[in-house]
Amino acid sequence: MLIRLLALICIFSVNPWFQKPIKNPRIVVYKKARKLELYSDKMLVRSYRIGLGFNPVADKQREGDGATPEGDFYVFVKNNKSAYYLSLGVSYPNVEDAERGLRDGLITRAQYNSIVDAHRRKAAPPQYTKLGGLIYIHGNGASRDWTLGCVALENEDMKELFDAVQVGTPVKINP
Repeated sequence: MLIRLLALICIFSVNPWFQKPIKNPRIVVYKKARKLELYSDKMLVRSYRIGLGFNPVADKQREGDGATPEGDFYVFVKNNKSAYYLSLGVSYPNVEDAERGLRDGLITRAQYNSIVDAHRRKAAPPQYTKLGGLIYIHGNGASRDWTLGCVALENEDMKELFDAVQVGTPVKINP
């Protein structure tokens, strides 16, 4: 019983026993709960409070809408020179966004093909289309919804997350 209690304390608080490296890390964001969870394999190792875009409920549809996207993504870059402390690039738009964008006339067939190809290669998708882009998990504060569509953490939490994951880490953003 004591071991189980200590394990729960380790999972839900910042502590020096955070096991690194993380094995098969993945990030899961819950927009409504304003929470980001970090997993090692199937085990939850940390939960962080987050801030979102200034239009936090909606799923991102287009550039400038202030919404944080929903869906399955991956980290395509780690930026240690970010204007927002540290940042992890999220592979928005994904293939589903590209399909919607092509159908709705927001992107061209060539842009669609570039997005699909980037996801096939786990590379950076085009960031400057009418679908929007430049979606990051970054620092500079989680106390309110203030970003243009990104996921924001407190700097101390961002440092821990940045150090725990690598390019290619899966990111799932839920409503």
